[in-house]
Amino acid sequence: MMHLWYSLVDLLLPFGWLQHAFMKNALLGVLLVTPIFGLLGTMIVNNRMAFFSDSLGHSALTGIAIGVIIGNAFPLLNIDPIWSMLFFSVLITFAILVVKEANTASTDTIIGVFSSTAVALGIVILSHNGGFSKYSVYLIGDLLSISPSDLLTLGIVFLSVIVLWIVIFNKLLLASMNPSLARSRGINVRLYEYLFALIMAVIVTISIQWVGILIISSLLILPAASSRNIAKNMRQYHVYSVLIALISGVSGLILSYYWGTATGATIVLISSAFFAVTLIMKLRLN
Repeated sequence: MMHLWYSLVDLLLPFGWLQHAFMKNALLGVLLVTPIFGLLGTMIVNNRMAFFSDSLGHSALTGIAIGVIIGNAFPLLNIDPIWSMLFFSVLITFAILVVKEANTASTDTIIGVFSSTAVALGIVILSHNGGFSKYSVYLIGDLLSISPSDLLTLGIVFLSVIVLWIVIFNKLLLASMNPSLARSRGINVRLYEYLFALIMAVIVTISIQWVGILIISSLLILPAASSRNIAKNMRQYHVYSVLIALISGVSGLILSYYWGTATGATIVLISSAFFAVTLIMKLRLN
């Protein structure tokens, strides 16, 4: 399968920056992950869940720490950090939602408490005896290190999210925009809230190793926020968000190659430029 992709790229895109296999892999990774960010970002921005997506990124540090502890206790298990990150992200997602339903504090306060605790615990464990440096790659990510097996995982996730989005989108949108109306139509609002949060946890966790903990939330929010500035209806909102995410991803990848900069951060800068331009367009129209 990868040989087919390499041949296709060489035939259609004979550019210097694509002569390396790692750049071909990175380009495919961008084409797979950015549309997902664009789609999920629309719902995140609509539901004002930016802080929540950021907390999922921070919880990844504790997930890595859990994997390290288990790995040290049971060396033969050889646990991949991605699984411990995924486990803890899902755990903290459900913990936040359960505490939120108790109405003991505002949502942003609850998320802040869990997020700060998770990141502090992760740093304490990983920095024990000065060992944090080897995990610092997770802070900024390394898209250029993505492997064919990683791309297979991304491909499966990409198809799963697209299919799931087609199946549940209308009900998910109604449940998020007007919970009372959704309940009157027999929609289980809590189920869809938990399902969307679970999807977010999976996508954020899987993408962190290539995008980076520090900017994962920005990549989810900026394309959707830019699209919201200029979209006139829900269809445009989604289409523009996906397009902006794709263009930012490919442009950021190319520029990071020539500039020698972190790919994820460069993509975020391009997305920020899109937001600035669309905001100016919105202000002029108003």
